[in-house]
Amino acid sequence: MILQTSRLTLRPLRAEDTENLHALFSDVEVMAYWDWEAFEDITLTASYLQGQLDAMAKERACHWAMLRNEDNVFVGCCDLSEIDRAHHRAEIGFMVGRAYWGDGYTLEAMHAVIDHAAVSLRLRRLSARTHLGNVRSVKLLERLGFEEEGLLRGYVDREGERRDCQMFGLLL
Repeated sequence: MILQTSRLTLRPLRAEDTENLHALFSDVEVMAYWDWEAFEDITLTASYLQGQLDAMAKERACHWAMLRNEDNVFVGCCDLSEIDRAHHRAEIGFMVGRAYWGDGYTLEAMHAVIDHAAVSLRLRRLSARTHLGNVRSVKLLERLGFEEEGLLRGYVDREGERRDCQMFGLLL
């Protein structure tokens, strides 16, 4: 499913996106609040992407490349994952290149993803998880209407460091 906004086209990720994704996954600052440290090896990115493609093929997730309409430049990616049709819920995620931080692309893209979740997929609940301290993501989620629902203490083990995560939810 392709989603359109005024400035972006969100199209399903494909294998050819490996290099674009690797530009994100290899950036230490972009990955600062992710479950894994930055990927040095592009084969890790390719493997991760293959997992996303497999989840899409099984209709358990939707993973999109975020492309600028004006020049078709890849600015980031976003997703609906852990789609649970029985309970009408899913998780959202997003990642944008540093060059595009503060440009409003993620907010714009996520409005389209939320609309798709509510209207096309008939989901009634979305959740999101951030690492504690990820102020940018928290602000974005709040602007989208998500509410903080709790703290998951020591939820992620990143290279031997236990990290707390904040949980957010949105009823559609």
